Amino acid sequence: MKKISERIFYVGVNDDDKVMFEGLWPLPLGVSYNSYLVVDQKVALIDTVESGFEEEFIGNVNEAIGDRAIDYLVVNHMEPDHSSLISYMLEMYPSLVILANAKTLPMLKGYHNVPEERVQIVAEAESVSLGGCSLRFYMAPMVHWPETMVTFLEEEGTVFSGDAFGTFGAVDGNPVDDEDTFEIFREEMMRYYACIVGKYGNPVQTALKKLSALDIKRICSTHGPVWERNIQSVVALYDKMSRYEVERGVCIAYASMYGNTAAAADALAMELESLGVPYAIHDLAGNNAGELGLSGALRDVFKYDTIVVGSPTYNNGIFPPAETFMKALQARLIKGRRFYAFGSYTWAGASVRQLNEYAKSMDFELLGDGLSFPQAYRKDKVDMKAVADILK
Repeated sequence: MKKISERIFYVGVNDDDKVMFEGLWPLPLGVSYNSYLVVDQKVALIDTVESGFEEEFIGNVNEAIGDRAIDYLVVNHMEPDHSSLISYMLEMYPSLVILANAKTLPMLKGYHNVPEERVQIVAEAESVSLGGCSLRFYMAPMVHWPETMVTFLEEEGTVFSGDAFGTFGAVDGNPVDDEDTFEIFREEMMRYYACIVGKYGNPVQTALKKLSALDIKRICSTHGPVWERNIQSVVALYDKMSRYEVERGVCIAYASMYGNTAAAADALAMELESLGVPYAIHDLAGNNAGELGLSGALRDVFKYDTIVVGSPTYNNGIFPPAETFMKALQARLIKGRRFYAFGSYTWAGASVRQLNEYAKSMDFELLGDGLSFPQAYRKDKVDMKAVADILK
């Protein structure tokens, strides 16, 4: 438990054991599940945490409020990493009432069989008093589920933002940010956005416009630090990413069966390095220790304006890890990118042509026909310097 202000207590937990978030995304730095208590004449709990942390979670709650009852449980988002302990809390606090919007109700029934009499439905801009302060609710559908909302503690300018402005990475010590926190978490915040929220740029823009009317002095997300000193930088980053705005640079994403496409990718990276072109390189097949794979590549698609994909021909098509990447770009509605494809083949080349077809479907700017080379990669027969010159 950490005291954020006279009214707000952080009662979240860190998960340093989970390897993959949502069963998909690597967590080399862990992740936090953030929950908050607002303590006034009445007590409101904002979201819960992932299952398996019951003892630590209720210990944090008891440290903050002792034997006091919790009057309200605000459910901003029903994804199980934040809602798994709803049934547990209903049992622990028999008089507790859930505050949620109408779209949340069927999910509460489906996940927890919550009786309707224990739910108070709140509407857009509706306020609930805790005595000396009030919670006001704003709907944020598809950031990133349809029932998502944010809760605003008006008297302290604090927005409990659900997954918005969240980040991968555990939070050790004081959860409130300092001057360096944004730069420490920036890459993991971008990776979190790209993997979890990236598809929903337009809903994020709608939510940002709505929140811009509020006098926000503190952001309490469900993952990562509490933002006080870095609010402007955090909001600006979300604004930029949700607009799909990027800087000049190259994201090389490749998958290789026997190392030939990988060798070409590494050669291209060296040529870009010699030209001073910013780049990132990612092994989509995850053959390199510590590689973030798909999640790292998606992060850097939201950073750089040029996407280069390498894939060998596999069963007369694209090697599956590379095709998964292209489908992930489609799913996230990526737009306004330059594109180049390359890859090896043994007897018939098909991957580059099919990668280009994916790129055309997303209206990417094709930087030529791509480079398809037979059999082994050799520097004397595969000119990656010429490719780098196209990309610069």
